[in-house]
Amino acid sequence: MLASFGWNDIADLALAIFLILAGLSLAYALWKLGATLARATTFIKGTERELLPVITKLGGTIDRVNDQLDKVDRMTDSAVDAVESVDSAVRTVSSAVRRPVTKLAGAATGVRHAASSFRTRHDWRESVRTGKEEAARRERDLEDELDEAGT
Repeated sequence: MLASFGWNDIADLALAIFLILAGLSLAYALWKLGATLARATTFIKGTERELLPVITKLGGTIDRVNDQLDKVDRMTDSAVDAVESVDSAVRTVSSAVRRPVTKLAGAATGVRHAASSFRTRHDWRESVRTGKEEAARRERDLEDELDEAGT
């Protein structure tokens, strides 16, 4: 019987042994893969169980923060409105006071220069002319200064 055992039979036997070992290796790998997938499933379920309450709390916190931000938005709008009202009032008062202050400063400068001119020259007409010129110059200068300041 051993004499009728040829190379083809040895090749068939080797192939059979190879296929059996490949099947066993594949079965072992699939068994390990199944165990890994079972652990992954357990991990995902545990994570889901732990994270869902946190996500729910986070959603509530975000809602409360949004409510507070809405309140802050209303407060800043009110503050902006108040600042605009104050700015408008200041501009109104500034424009109402500007002309009299300019005239008063010009008049004071004119009187001072007229008096100085009268003391030095003893000419009433020249003193009045000098006072008017200096008053007009001071009014122009003050207007230019106020325009530069933006009032």
